[in-house]
Amino acid sequence: MFLELENLLTDAELAELLHIAATANFVDGRISNPANTAKNNLQLHDPDAYARSAKILTDALVRRPEFGEFAFPKVIAPPLITKHGVGMSYGAHSDSAFIRLPKRPLRTDVSATIFLADPASYGGGELSVALGTRTLAFKGAPGSAIIYPSTTMHQVMPVTRGERIVAITFIESEVPNATHRDLLFEVNELAAIEGNNLSHESRSRLQRIQDCLRRMWSEPA
Repeated sequence: MFLELENLLTDAELAELLHIAATANFVDGRISNPANTAKNNLQLHDPDAYARSAKILTDALVRRPEFGEFAFPKVIAPPLITKHGVGMSYGAHSDSAFIRLPKRPLRTDVSATIFLADPASYGGGELSVALGTRTLAFKGAPGSAIIYPSTTMHQVMPVTRGERIVAITFIESEVPNATHRDLLFEVNELAAIEGNNLSHESRSRLQRIQDCLRRMWSEPA
């Protein structure tokens, strides 16, 4: 299952992030994964700018209830701004099972791409996600995001014009199994939609089911 979030960023936040992207230092993205020959992009390499941009992006994610209800975040890696210029791409891959953070490794259960550049300003550069024998292509409006399981095969298509600017992050979820997360998301949504139509008894029984599923499937935060 995928979650699309529109208007994740305010206009002021987006302007600040684009300013950082235009003025901060970027390096070859393979600095963080030298053996990955499919990776051809640039990534932010400026400690102060990284700290400022990561806080803006993390704050934007956690203030959206839908993100929490979909990802059940336990730990969020500091989001990183990346760029793809003309001819750059990122070949088909699934995300590494673990990434290193200062305090401990983070298990990548959920991935997020937050779009920063106007999609009309660059050609190509779609996030292409495999779904069985078909693919879904995402090229979101500035300030929007797509959230999806890290196990999914995906790629960034070659950029043919302009510059693709996005931020990426990875989430370790309290609910590691993607199917369990999907089911909890659906049950919780139905409870929110239909809760007022249920009797007190039925609402209490539904709440018990929700709580029991979380006990079975969740890891403590």
